[in-house]
Formats: sequence, structure tokens, C-alpha cells
Amino acid sequence: MIDVQASGSDERLRSIEFVTDAALSQLGVTDLLEELLDRVREVLGVETAEILLLDVHAQQFVTAASKGLGEDVRPGSRIPVGRGLAGRVAQEMQPVILDEVAADSDDQILSGRQARALLGVPMLAGGEVIGVILVGCDRPRRYTGADVQLLQLAADRASLATRTQASGLDRTAALALQRSLLPTHLPQAPGVDMAARYVPGHDAGVGGDWYDVFTLPSGWLGVVIGDVSGHGLPAAVVMGRLRSALRAYALVCDDPASALTLLDRKIHHFETGNLATVLYAVISPDRTTMQVSLAGHLSPVLAAPGRPAEILTLPVDLPLGVGPRQPARRYTEVAFPSDAVLVCYTDGLIERRGEVIDVGMDRLRAAVEPVPAETVCARIMTTLAAEQTTDDIALLAIHTTGRRLS
Repeated sequence: MIDVQASGSDERLRSIEFVTDAALSQLGVTDLLEELLDRVREVLGVETAEILLLDVHAQQFVTAASKGLGEDVRPGSRIPVGRGLAGRVAQEMQPVILDEVAADSDDQILSGRQARALLGVPMLAGGEVIGVILVGCDRPRRYTGADVQLLQLAADRASLATRTQASGLDRTAALALQRSLLPTHLPQAPGVDMAARYVPGHDAGVGGDWYDVFTLPSGWLGVVIGDVSGHGLPAAVVMGRLRSALRAYALVCDDPASALTLLDRKIHHFETGNLATVLYAVISPDRTTMQVSLAGHLSPVLAAPGRPAEILTLPVDLPLGVGPRQPARRYTEVAFPSDAVLVCYTDGLIERRGEVIDVGMDRLRAAVEPVPAETVCARIMTTLAAEQTTDDIALLAIHTTGRRLS
């Protein structure tokens, strides 16, 4: 409680401390907003208080917390952005005072009680309005500059809390998106065993790197690894669209180059401005050969019994999204020996600042042996990914088990 016997300056200082109390941080967001409104009502001597958050897509304000308002104003209540005092505050992006409120105004209708004097301040983040705080008195009142400053402090406190919550929700959503786009378990396919790794290079925990394996109706096995330019959720969203599109094109195309041609057209039409590198290979039903097409992507490593691992020498076409006029995309047929392992990867695995890429390629080639896929992935990650990198890493290993299919 505020000590009403204190001097004016002491009382103001205590009021500021009351609404900016660090202990509020220990509360969950909902409880924090409720407690903040209780304190605002006490220090300002008002009967009503409300926090409205902006829903940009719906162009509505959503009640996050309220005190002293009618039963119709509950958390989740919505009002159009352009109505009442909240609309003015959002439009002007500064405090608005209404010392006299008309009986038939929107503010009376929306509040559910007869407020005589209202004050509203914006909640700002990055120069944008994310919500407003409104307070009201049932009696005539002249709000002072000190009142406005105190309420703005409360708005800043509420803004910080809601932004922290939103960041957490965005991160949760981003991680859920990434998990939904990357296979939790690789499919069971006769004649091969497989393993994969994905390591995000940024705090967001998501990015544009991906891998995919799927069996086609013909019995061929589709193998994909790709890298969308950029980082974080935007890159992950584009990645998800490309992954789904490539799966669809794989069903109607006879070779991997044709599927990547269609995917390139898709990027130019629907994902303008985005770039991606992709390796798409299909492995024959008997697991003896594969067709590989590279859209600006790094060549895979192939290790077979009795000979050193090699980086396959394959033609590399332009990345997806580079330009509308491109030469015809190509694919190469490569033998896939028995008990061999194919390793596909993104550049985050081998690139290091201040080091030429050939060094990383040699390090990778030395780490690959014709052994089960899980063993290959574990050794590569230990050898090449022990250091923290700022780029995403995707790694996929396909090992032929020696079982030939009829």
C-alpha cells in the first residue's frame, strides 16, 4: 500500500516503484497484468483499468486483463481497432486524456459502466503499437502529467511482459514447425539403413536446412537435402513449402532433374526473392544405382568397401530461385555399390570462418567409412560439428546393407 502521509516527491517515488516493482517479474504474464492493474488503480485512484492487446490480423483489440469493468468485459473480449479511446491512442501513438466523456460515446458502451474521465496510453514495441492501457474514473477528474507518466510506466512494464511471452510462444511455434517438417523417424526401406542429424545454428532453433527420405510408388527411394537462404522462422516456413512441393513433384516426374525444374518454377512464382540449394537423388529399387541432381548444392560423399571415400564429381546446376532463364537441369546416374554409404549434408557442416571450404571437405571425406549409417553420422558429428557454428547443419547418411531386391 502507498503511504498517503508521505511528502509529494516521496509519494511519487513510491508510486513509481509500486508499478515497476521487480518482484512482478516472478509472476506469470496473466497474473502480472492483473496485479499491475490493481496497483495502477491504487496509485492513480481510478475505478476501472484495462489492458488491450492488438490483434494485427483481425484488426481488433483483445482484452488481456481488466479491473472494475462490467461482466461483458472479460479476458478475450474483442473490439474493433478504430473504436473509442483505445482506437485514438493506437492511431496517435501517444497518451490521450478525456476529462469529459459523453454518455452515449463508444467508451461508455464498451466499458459497461458510466466513466466520467478516461486516460489511455500506448504499449509500444519497436516503434509499433502492440496494445493500450486505459483507466477511468466514475467522477469528474483532471488527469495530470504525473498521472500520464505513471500509467506509461505501467504500459512499458506490461509491454515487456507480453513481448517476452510472445517471443516464447513464437519460439515454441517455430520449434513445433521445425519438428513437423523434419522426419521424426526415417522410413523403413528394404536394402538400406539410414540416419540423420539436424543442428540449428541460431537461438531460434529453426532454419532453412532440411532433409527428407520417401519411397515412391515405383519402388525408387527419394533422398533430399536442401538449404533455404536466411535463418529462423521465415526460412523454415519457405523450407516447409519447398519440401511439400518437391514431394508432390516427385510423384509426377521421371527423374530428379525434372522435379527440381518444377520446384524452381514454384519458387519464382510463389516464393519470389528466396534462394535454395537442393540435392535430390533417387535410388533404384534394387539399390544398385542412383540418379542425382544438384541445384547449387554440395556434392555428396560416397564411401565403398576397399577404396577411400570420395566426393562425387557431378555437374552442379544453378540454385533454385536464381533467375527465370536457366539451362536445362541435369542428373547423373551413379553406381551404388553393396555395403557403401552415401553422405549428404549442408554447408554448415564443413564451412568455417577464415578457412577455405576444401579443408572442411577433406575433413568430411576422412570421417566417412562404409559402415552403418548411425555410426557414420555419429563419427561425422563428433569430428566436424564439435564446435559451435552460426549456420544450421543437416546431415543424412544412406547405407546399402548388401541385401539386393528382386
